[in-house]
Amino acid sequence: MANPDGWSEVSGALERTFELPSFRHALDFVNRVGDLAEREDHHPNIAIDYKQVTLRWWTHTEDGITERDRELAQKTNALG
Repeated sequence: MANPDGWSEVSGALERTFELPSFRHALDFVNRVGDLAEREDHHPNIAIDYKQVTLRWWTHTEDGITERDRELAQKTNALG
């Protein structure tokens, strides 16, 4: 399976930076990602830099990217 649109493989993880309209929008987006992560019991690394949110999906137990990570990256695209 190919990487979802906008996602790149960086150091063994799927990574994408989202640019949001404001800091408030960035926080709201992170909360939506958090809700997804809790529902799926799979959690990305998240970095917030003002209006930018960088996410990294990878599977710790596999020490790399799995199909589940690609599926969750795709679901994340729908939240942005």
